[in-house]
Amino acid sequence: MIATVQSCMLLLADWSKGAGLWVAVELRQGPAHSTRQGQRGPSWCIWKDKGCLFRRAMTTPAGSGTGFGSVSWWGLSPALDLQAESPPLDPNCQADTAHKTPELDVLLLGSVDGRHLLRTLARAALWPRRRFNFYVLENNLETVARHMLIFSLALEEPEKMGLQERSETFLELWGNALLRPQVAAFVRTQAGHLAHLVPEPDRLAEHLPWLSLGPLKFRERDALEAVFRFWSGGEKGPEAFPMSRLWDSRLRHYLGSRYDARRGVSDWDLRMKLHDRGAQVIHTHEFRRWRDTGVAFELRDSCAYHLPNRTLASGRLLSHHGERVAARGYWGDIATGPFVAFGIETDDQSLLRTNNGQPVKTAGEITQHNVTELLREVAAWGRPRTGQGIPEGSSEPSASVPTQEFFTVHFLSLGSAQTLHHKDCYQGRFQLLYVASGMVHLLSPELGACVAPGGNLVVELARYLVDLRPEQLQAFSSRVGELAQAAGFAPQTGASPSETFARFYKSGDSAQDSVDPAVKSGHQTCDILAPSPESMSPPQEDLAKPPGAMRPQQEDLAKPPGAINQDLDKTPEAMSPPQENLAPPPEAMSLTK
Repeated sequence: MIATVQSCMLLLADWSKGAGLWVAVELRQGPAHSTRQGQRGPSWCIWKDKGCLFRRAMTTPAGSGTGFGSVSWWGLSPALDLQAESPPLDPNCQADTAHKTPELDVLLLGSVDGRHLLRTLARAALWPRRRFNFYVLENNLETVARHMLIFSLALEEPEKMGLQERSETFLELWGNALLRPQVAAFVRTQAGHLAHLVPEPDRLAEHLPWLSLGPLKFRERDALEAVFRFWSGGEKGPEAFPMSRLWDSRLRHYLGSRYDARRGVSDWDLRMKLHDRGAQVIHTHEFRRWRDTGVAFELRDSCAYHLPNRTLASGRLLSHHGERVAARGYWGDIATGPFVAFGIETDDQSLLRTNNGQPVKTAGEITQHNVTELLREVAAWGRPRTGQGIPEGSSEPSASVPTQEFFTVHFLSLGSAQTLHHKDCYQGRFQLLYVASGMVHLLSPELGACVAPGGNLVVELARYLVDLRPEQLQAFSSRVGELAQAAGFAPQTGASPSETFARFYKSGDSAQDSVDPAVKSGHQTCDILAPSPESMSPPQEDLAKPPGAMRPQQEDLAKPPGAINQDLDKTPEAMSPPQENLAPPPEAMSLTK
């Protein structure tokens, strides 16, 4: 056997037989191979039944700066209260709806982890009563599944799971690559429950009244069910998803020749980049631990974390011997970490105190405090008030009341961002549009046509991407302004300057001038919310291959902001580098088209 430098276990699915048989694949990088281009390439050793096959594949240069990855699992900006970002409620509208709760319609592109939605619900008690309609569009179904799992945990009845247990479980399954046995058991149980609900709309509406999967296609629902079945342990054994090995292989590729000095690299990225950009509370020890092992929140003894977090697995198609083969691996963030979403800002300013120039609390401690308070406020807001039909002291479950009456999360079909304007029900509907940094290229006049006159636009900037230099961050911000202006938005004059978010508004004049004439034709009703296959910009035939949700990454739907090159002043497509630079070997091999 050839001596190896690194190895990575992946799973390949042979769908040609229709049985969904999984085959363990070990990608081994051996001695340097001379190719026609003078590059190095790994060899593939595929074990199936008896014997092995060797194949070569190209590899990207080491240290190529793709630390963000091609799949987002957590946000790279603090959680927002979407009510504070939306236009104020029109008094006339409020008078007209005296006998009906006013509604707030929000469209979110790439919010990935539901942090904005949860904070909005937690702060809802501070605002006049409104009904929320959240329309969420992601670029992969695994992210949709994580949304559902996180919300089902956050809305768990207090009688079934206490507040501290809920907050600790939330942190681990959301931000840790490895889990404790208790948390892994919760993921398996809850995923099995969701897998049975997804294919049955009636039962889904009964058990999860806050959730709407109507806009999804049937094949997307089938793929979503397969994701939950994988999480529930449909393929047992540690080799089904060897997270530690995948993480180490991803880290080795990201650092390249700097791998042996990885502690120094992590200290440099933390102190010279994240700290300088406002994340001083992230401690060296927790950041270094996350970079080495993937464990961001160590709430118990370190030896307790040894089971892989299957919710961080994603699928894509790899090219093997001229054929596309479905594979599952880890292609997420390896550079910044999950500390930014809840760990660098807090309402309790005492947690941000410093002593001799050093923060007294770490980002992990602030995150735990913020998540605990967030879950507490969500439960308190949902508790029925006296005079609302349920007497004080009633034993009725509290968490189920607000989910049925005051908010709904609608998950839109993949690739529907460019077709929403064809449906009359989405024309000028949304008071607020949120676009994550990885979905900025979708900001267009067609998408702007879905925002109501006077509506607001919030765009997440790339401030906390450690792979980007200051001049690249500035170029990205400038490009965001150009795209927003082309979509019919203007900068908010009264908004305080921010390096994390760019804020715009849509005036009535810009709304009329920015809509292309082609947008006004071909309207559809919302009887069938999912866009037709003919209107989809990327081909979707690959979504029907899995039942295991093994489909190619939608590169044309979401460009990872960590992969933004220096040609930002050209076109939206120029925001991402050539695909060969996005593909870390071997656990993140790109799709050969």
